[in-house]
Order: sequence, then C-alpha cells, then structure tokens
Amino acid sequence: MLNLKGTSTVFISLLVFLLSACSSNPKLMPTPNVFVNNLYSESEIPEALRETSLELIYVTDRGTSEKKGVIYDASRSSSLAYGVAKVNFADKLLSWEELVEQSTLQKRSADLTYVLEQVDEQGRFPVSPYKFRRVGERLQIDEDILEQKSFHETQLNNNINQRLKNSENKDVILFVHGFNNTFNESVFTLAGIWHFLKRQGVPIVYSWPAAAKGVTAYFADKESGQFTIFHLKETLRLLFKNPEIENIHIIAHSRGTDVVTTTLRELIIENRASGGNPRKDLRIENLILAAPDLDFGIIKQRLMAEQFGPAFGKITIYTSQEDSALGISQWLTNGLSFGRLNTKDVNMNERNIFNSVGNVSLIKVPKSVNFIGHDYFHSNPAVSSDLINLILFNAEPGSKERPLKRLENNFWSLDSDYLIGK
Repeated sequence: MLNLKGTSTVFISLLVFLLSACSSNPKLMPTPNVFVNNLYSESEIPEALRETSLELIYVTDRGTSEKKGVIYDASRSSSLAYGVAKVNFADKLLSWEELVEQSTLQKRSADLTYVLEQVDEQGRFPVSPYKFRRVGERLQIDEDILEQKSFHETQLNNNINQRLKNSENKDVILFVHGFNNTFNESVFTLAGIWHFLKRQGVPIVYSWPAAAKGVTAYFADKESGQFTIFHLKETLRLLFKNPEIENIHIIAHSRGTDVVTTTLRELIIENRASGGNPRKDLRIENLILAAPDLDFGIIKQRLMAEQFGPAFGKITIYTSQEDSALGISQWLTNGLSFGRLNTKDVNMNERNIFNSVGNVSLIKVPKSVNFIGHDYFHSNPAVSSDLINLILFNAEPGSKERPLKRLENNFWSLDSDYLIGK
C-alpha cells in the first residue's frame, strides 16, 4: 500500500502525463458548431489577413532555450520579451480557399497540423526588479530604466496599433495559458481561436514559464505563476494606456486563471486606491476563466470579498465535473476546485453575491469527447462556439447568439449540439 508521499508522487506524475497527452500533435482546433455547415465567410475576414498563415503578438518572461527547435523554455527570465510568432500549416500546398472550406466541416478532409514558421523577438524590457532610489519620501525608478521602458512600451503599442488598422473592431484578445503548456502550444491555441474569431482584433499570447519537467512539475509551474505576476501587470498597464484599444478580452486557462486573477486583483486595488474607476480605466470587456485551477475558498475571500466582479463587463467561468486534470489537482490541494464547481457547492449567501454583481456567469459544459476533459474551451466545438459568440457579439447568456439553458441564478449549461448550424 502506498504512503501519502508515494500516492502524491503517483498523482502528480499522472497529472503531468494527462496534460502532456492533451497537447500532442497540434492541429487547428475542431470547427466550432456555429460554423458547421455555415459559411466561414471570406468577406468577414480582413483582406490583408486572407492567407493560411496567422501572425500573433507574444509577450513572455520565459528563458531562451539552447535546444534545437525550442525558442523559449520553462526557465524564468527577469526581462520581458515581446515579438511576433507566425503560425502556418505543415501542408505547404494548402490554399486559403481550402482552409476556408475546411473551417466549415465537422469532419475535415485535410490535415491541418500546425507548424511554428517564425518567431521574431522584437525587443526586451529592462531586467526586473528595476533599479530605484529614494527622493525625499518617494521612491523613484532610475531615469534610464524609465526611458528604456517607455521605448519598448511605445514600440509594442505601435505594433498593436498597426494591426488594429486591419480590424473592424479595435479590440485585443489576450490569452494566458495554463500548467504544462509550452510556448509553442500557447501560440497554437490562440491561433485557432483567433482564426474562428474571423481574425478580428489583435491576438496577444502572454506565455509564462510553464512546462517544467519531472514529478515536481506542477508545483514548479505553480511557483512560476507567482513569478510572472509583476511582468503580466507591466503588460496590462501598457495595454490600459493605449487609447487606440477599445476593449480587452482576456482568456485564461487552468493555472493561468490564478496568474490572471491575482494580477487583476492587484491592479484593481491599485486603480481604486488612486481614485480611478477600473471598469472605465481598464476596459476589460470580457474575463473568461476556462477550467480554472483555483480553490473556490480562496476565490470567495480574495475576489468576491474584494468586490472584484464590477471591474469587468462580463466574467464567464466554464466548469466541468468530468475534468480529470482538475480532479487530481483538487485531490492534491484538498480543496474545492472552481473549475469543477456545481450549483450545490454554492451557498445562499454566495448565490446572492453572484446575483448582486450581475455580470458573472458559470457555465456547465457537456462531457468531453476525450477522457482528460481539460482543454474543452477550444477542443469542444460546443464550448468554443459559446466563447466565440461571447467575444464577437458581446452577447448575454440566454440571448439569441448564446441560447444557453438556465439552471438557476447565474448557472447555465450547454449541450453538445449547442449552436450547431446556427
């Protein structure tokens, strides 16, 4: 019989295996139900983007790798890098017209395996912590550091603004991945989502130092999630300062939800302390937490108690009782995972708080087609359809664009045939 330490090792190893298995052999995500037998209309795609390749902006504090074929690895960098990642398909003969056609098929006739064609690092912010000095009763960052920061903020925002010109809407879609995701995998995931968002807005991947090796990988990634918070705050601050961006949509997955919510909590407190209005100043229209690897008890005390919700347009949480990876994470931490939340887990006081906030929706997703059930936000065509219509139309749950079934209060559900052919 295994002792507790031995059992923990077995479960951690299984968790790493499960989440490694779900990210192998990357291909374009399955066609969302909403596009099945419908026209993925070329006319709705910006003309400059009607090609098989997809270019995404990235920001990362991963260390650079010396391994062949790996640009950034799971090590940590004290300087924040940014650039452009170009995704294409392994089939070099694939035409744009064929990609459009395959983007409407439930069962595809072409192999749409990804390749990371190019990664162009365009700059690096100064090493943190930043050098500072005391001026009277104030602390002031070194002027040279501030000048370097300003240069890179301007350069990155100019890149964003240039891409906004190709889009009808002037939004940014920021994706923060989860545990055990490599840099390449994070780029591939957002590439598929952005493709089915009709390539509107500017896609930005924030890739933190995940995918450590060994039986301690989960805990190493968890600590790296804390390491990255300062850098994510710096990234969001430069987006908040960009007047050309109308709305920001944040998609966070798995452990990435902890990174994002911790970062946003600190920024909201900072904004309110300075007399600001985070709903107006931050311009975050959608905060999407997919399969959140978060302790519900901590959520209640750190977010609900801090009046976190009113800072955003909408908060959407996708949950699944069949999420095997979160089941193991829940066992390891001995707490209730937010990503496996059910209506019976929420008491009357908490339901009243959810109702009073008004902009929080918890969506129970159908059973996954694979036994892992953790990456359903892009691998399950029903769930991806809801996410896409949420961002494209900013639609309310229960509306024509998002005909979810109300369970009770803020809890909703969707079936596997949700939005098919709609």
